[in-house]
Amino acid sequence: MMKKYWAYSGMVLIVVIFGIIVIPTLKDRISNNTIVEQNRSAQALPLSYINLDGTARKVPDFVMTNQDSLLITNEDYLGKVFVVEFFFTRCPSICPIMNKNMKRLDDTFGSRYDFGIASISIDSQFDTPKVLKEYATRYEVQSPNWHFLTSDQESVYMLANQGFNIFASINPEVAGGFEHQGYFALIDKQGYIRSRIDSFGNPKVYYSGINELNPNGTDDMDLLIEDIKQLLNETP
Repeated sequence: MMKKYWAYSGMVLIVVIFGIIVIPTLKDRISNNTIVEQNRSAQALPLSYINLDGTARKVPDFVMTNQDSLLITNEDYLGKVFVVEFFFTRCPSICPIMNKNMKRLDDTFGSRYDFGIASISIDSQFDTPKVLKEYATRYEVQSPNWHFLTSDQESVYMLANQGFNIFASINPEVAGGFEHQGYFALIDKQGYIRSRIDSFGNPKVYYSGINELNPNGTDDMDLLIEDIKQLLNETP
């Protein structure tokens, strides 16, 4: 009985000491938001590189014409964090949603010299520089580095399907005559395709431009904005 008494007394003493020492410290950390900040920093993991055959994948070389009839190449984006999409101006379905979200990025980062957007048309015959200029005006584009780009159809489809693995094709059976994935690709200042890691430890690869909700209650645009900020702060 005596042994049990002392064992019980020892447990009570440990609980009392814990309450005196640990709980006030925990309350201070909560009131000062230090726990929240530590959790946030733990989530800010380095963004992954997208590997192909063991090599980090870069944006392929391209030469296109923008809405001002200027030639734009992948080298014009070096030193900038930028986002790539494939769209077309007559798209009756997902493109307006995608470009509404691109406008959100433009409103957030458009004043920065080291941020840009490449909106690449998959409808080369219709989307001339003049049409693209009217489209850009409609979206009240702020950034001088948001280029609406067009080129010959073969080059564009090769860039989409092979360069980025973002599907695009002609399909007379669907509304608008073209089908494509509503993905955004995130590119760092050195031209590498980057992405955050998902809960299974795999690269997310692309971000949805059509507001798909994630299990944690955020959408891909929230994640993309966070990741753009992270890449903007990276030292080249």
